[in-house]
Parts: sequence; structure tokens; C-alpha cells
Amino acid sequence: MHDEKTIITCAITGGMTVPAQSKHIPITVAQIVEEGVRAAEAGAAVLHVHVRDEETGRPVADLDLFERVLTELRSRTDAVLQPTTGGGRNMTVEERGSVLRFRPEMATLNAGSMNFGLFPVARRDLPFEDWERDYLEGTRDYIFKNTFADITYLAGLMQAAGTRPEIEVYDVGQLFSLRQLVRDGVLTPPFNLQFVLGVLGGIAAEPDQLLHLLRTAQRMFGEDGFTWSAAGVGYPGEFAMAALSLVMGGNIRVGLEDNLRLRRREAATSNADLVAKAATLADLFDRRPATPAEARTALGLKGADAVGF
Repeated sequence: MHDEKTIITCAITGGMTVPAQSKHIPITVAQIVEEGVRAAEAGAAVLHVHVRDEETGRPVADLDLFERVLTELRSRTDAVLQPTTGGGRNMTVEERGSVLRFRPEMATLNAGSMNFGLFPVARRDLPFEDWERDYLEGTRDYIFKNTFADITYLAGLMQAAGTRPEIEVYDVGQLFSLRQLVRDGVLTPPFNLQFVLGVLGGIAAEPDQLLHLLRTAQRMFGEDGFTWSAAGVGYPGEFAMAALSLVMGGNIRVGLEDNLRLRRREAATSNADLVAKAATLADLFDRRPATPAEARTALGLKGADAVGF
């Protein structure tokens, strides 16, 4: 990717927030699709996709919902569609990997197990449904499980599907795990790394932490061994990490999965708001959002005509 371009990924809805946190989190297939289309129009070249139960908003791994979202998005936008294999709390690795039957161009692959704490959100004075508070409180004892066996299993499904993994890295130790997986032949550089900073249980959304992740990856895999992007969780982490990534020549991820605020005292009302702010930020650094075609070339993707939906 040339320095004048940056790939903006939009994480539309996610699998760990709950609807009580924001009325703008898209829930239904129609809402997720509309949010994705508007985010693409605002400058997102990649759309990161989760689905939710259309009645409750609970994160699910429902293949019918995934197929409807992916099919409708493909009919309305040329953006790269990137379903999750991270899923949500308490999903099995088989459930998480089932979406790969659609043979997407790209999918996320998480680089290691970790504590993933959302329980502080449950203390807020919000109109929680019973399941929402339980879901959040339950993360006190939740391990986001991505063992070496899990990663190998999902990587194998991706290879069979012709799907390029985007490797989600939440802490620096996961890069050392990734190096072992490369040595074992499970994964082969060059690959795309998404540095995710700010999850409670992972590395903090701080400038020196992103620099540490990047420099460690460069030492391990060489500067030509990977493309990379940064996702900051929460506010101001989302835009702080985006700005630093732009300075250092990386790509960026924003979206309501990661952050619900446009400014410190202003809630984001759509994913498009967050993407538009990211595009404005890129312009300040003389960079522009990559088109979907440019993103496909930079990321080495097979193309939208080779998917199974």
C-alpha cells in the first residue's frame, strides 16, 4: 500500500457490546446492511461483519443471518466483506468458524487467548435487559479462547476456502505465538495484522504500545512480511490509534464495534460518522481512503467474484 492511501475498515456491530450501550448499534439484518453501505460510501474499503439476534440484539453465529447480511451487502457495495471468526462470548470454535463455508475474501483470525473484560460497563446506569447485564458481568470469568489448536483449525478452514486471514493481535505475546505458527507451517507471510488495543485484558490503547507491537512484528517478520492496521477500542483510543497509524504508514479501523463516541461529549449516531471522521483525519496527513479495488490489491485478496454467497 502506497503511503498516500490508507485502508479504512469499519467494524459495524461487533459481538461484545450490548444494545443498552447505544441505540445506534445496528441489530437487524436490514440495519447492519444499511450501516455497512453508508460506511462504504463514507470511505470504508473493508466491512467487518458480526450478526445479532434480530429480536434481542444478542450476538449469535447464525448462518442464515450471516448469509443474508453478506448477500445483501455484496449486492449493494463493492467493499471487501470480512466476517468474524471471533464471534461472541461462549461460542465454540466450530460455531465461530462455520461462517467460512461462505468462502469470503477475508476473515478475522485471532492470535491468542486472553481475558476479555466488559464487566465495568455493567456498573453504568443504563436500561439493561436481564441478558445484557449478565452478558457483561459474565466477562469477569470469561476467557476469549484461541489456543494453538483453535488457530490451526480456523487457519485450515480459511486455506480450504481461499480466504485470507486478518490476524487480530491484542497483545505483544501473541506475536510470539504467531511466529511459532509460522514455523509450524500453519500460517505463511506475508499476512495482514490488525493490532487491537484497548480491550481490558489486552494491551492498552497508548502510543508506545502500538509502536512496540509494530517494531516487534517488524523484527520477527520483516517490514515486507505483513501489512498492518490499528484499531483502538473506546474513546479517545479509536482516533488516537488511527492518527498514530496514519503517521506511521499503517491502515486504520473504526466502527461501533470498537467505539460509541464521535467526540468526548458526542455519541456516534452511525458507523458512517466514524468512517467520515477517519477519512477527514487521513486527509490531514495527506492520505486518502483506499478504494475497495486498491484494498484487494494491497491485501492480496481473491476478489468478490470468488466468494460463496
